[in-house]
Amino acid sequence: MTTTLDAAALAAVTTPLALAGAGKMGGAMLSGWLARGLAPQLVTVIDPQPSDEIRALVGHRGLRLNPADSAPAATLIVAVKPQMFREAGEQLRALVGPHTLVVSIMAGVPIAAIEAVCGGAVVRAMPNTPAAIGRGITVAVAAPTVSAAQRALADQLLRATGAVEWAAEEKLMDAVTAVSGSGPAYVFLLAEELARAGVAAGLPADLATRLARETVAGSGELLHRSDLDPAVLRQNVTSPGGTTAAALGVLMAPDGLAPLMQRAVAAATRRSQELAG
Repeated sequence: MTTTLDAAALAAVTTPLALAGAGKMGGAMLSGWLARGLAPQLVTVIDPQPSDEIRALVGHRGLRLNPADSAPAATLIVAVKPQMFREAGEQLRALVGPHTLVVSIMAGVPIAAIEAVCGGAVVRAMPNTPAAIGRGITVAVAAPTVSAAQRALADQLLRATGAVEWAAEEKLMDAVTAVSGSGPAYVFLLAEELARAGVAAGLPADLATRLARETVAGSGELLHRSDLDPAVLRQNVTSPGGTTAAALGVLMAPDGLAPLMQRAVAAATRRSQELAG
């Protein structure tokens, strides 16, 4: 279930937090925390190659960056690339104490692997790229060792970049990755192909691109703001016997979009399972 962000909860945090990995997703989370009142002096950023933006943020807000001393933090956010996780294990373990909450946003890395490398009470989360503009959706699952208070804190930290859902079982995370983790790419592909189809129908390429881009973006915003089911929104655009109905007759045919999307999500789910080992 999604809820609105309680900014006061982040402002009330008084325990140290370490962010390992300040790339696009980690950096987006960091910006969200600070914008919502998390005290900068509580935050330590660990990143061997921080971007100019992160360096500027550190200098402006007074965060600690790559300190020589590494004491355990109350909360560790692991946002390193999955392939670099085990290599960074020794440095990460130095940041984890017996009661540290470890929140991982690494794709495909299971809770058991995170516990083995880092220790701590682990929450595994899968965000997506719209988090960079505060419009992401993150799905999280907590290990049995995570307390109610730790789960609530993880929820607030993840909610800094958008909505949050909690999964009951970790095995669902492969399908989550396939739907929402990879999902933005499917939407961007729709915009690409809609523009190409417009060119094939006779539109100038630049006009077709603008029309496709704004149509996908505007429709997404309408879906975001509306309480109506997507099927109802689709039906509201479709007049019987009209142009939209003609197009949907192709897209909704037995060999149309539905089975194609099911195969795509199934393929992504299988790949996520393979990457998790």
